[in-house]
Amino acid sequence: MNIAYWIVAGLLALFSLYAGAMKVSRSREQLRPMMAWVDRVPMRAVRALGTLELLGAIGLILPPLTGIAPGLALAAAIGFVVLQCGAIAVHLTGEDRRIALNLGLVATAGVTVWLATTWL
Repeated sequence: MNIAYWIVAGLLALFSLYAGAMKVSRSREQLRPMMAWVDRVPMRAVRALGTLELLGAIGLILPPLTGIAPGLALAAAIGFVVLQCGAIAVHLTGEDRRIALNLGLVATAGVTVWLATTWL
């Protein structure tokens, strides 16, 4: 279970670090080609979502790695499930109906939730 957690959580954390860093550092014009929904959302909200993704990725890795408050990994994984469910809702309410990536991330985050219960 431990190895499985590190593989699944590591992949989710890497993706979230990449996506979060882009949302925090890039302009609306730079994000638009890969994220059509940024035109419907205030840029402050995009930056906040990016920050949440960065913090969530840290929450998946650091607590179990250090042994300090490892239950936070479970909270971070649950947060990713909620975040991706919200992302699916945003995609479906707009013109961009591509949710395959979000469904994959919900599944990955769900498996991470299950595997993170080993830290409790």
